[in-house]
Amino acid sequence: MNATEQRFAQWVDEFSHELYGYALGLCHTRHQAEDLVQKTYLRAWRSIDQPHEPETARAWLYGILRREHARLHPRQRPECRDPTHPPEIPAPGRDTRPEAHPLLRQALAALAVEYREPLLLQVIGGFRYDEIGDLLGVSSSVVMTRLYRARQRLRRILAPEPARVNEQ
Repeated sequence: MNATEQRFAQWVDEFSHELYGYALGLCHTRHQAEDLVQKTYLRAWRSIDQPHEPETARAWLYGILRREHARLHPRQRPECRDPTHPPEIPAPGRDTRPEAHPLLRQALAALAVEYREPLLLQVIGGFRYDEIGDLLGVSSSVVMTRLYRARQRLRRILAPEPARVNEQ
C-alpha cells in the first residue's frame, strides 16, 4: 500500500463513524446515510491527488458529504420531510436502536434544516463556529444565531408541559 492509500485508509478509519452520524442526521435513513458516506469517500478518492493538509481533511470530507447530499436532493424542501422518520444519531457506547431516544430524534426532525445542520455539525462533528460557517457558506455570527435558535426550539419541543391547574 502506497502513502496515498494509507492516508485514505486512515481517513476512512478515523472519520467514518462521525460522517455516518452527520449523514444520518441529514437523510434520516440508515441506507441513505450509508450510501451518502460511500459517495463521499468515492468523490474524495477521485480527488485524492489534490494537496490536502492533514488537519483539514476532516472538514474537507464533511464538505464533500454536504455537497453530495445536496446533489441527491436538489429539489427537495427539507421542511417537507416526513417527521415520522426522524434522524437516528449514533453515539459511541450508547444505545442506537430506533426505539432509543425517540423524542430527541423527533425534535431534531422537526427543526428546519437551517437550524439542524449547524447543530449536527457542532454536536457530531465537533466543529467550531468559524469552521461551520466555512462549510455552510455563512458567517460565524449567522452560525451562532442558528445554533442559539436551534437550541431554543429544541428546548420548547422537549420541555415538559407545566402542570395545568383547573381553575373553577
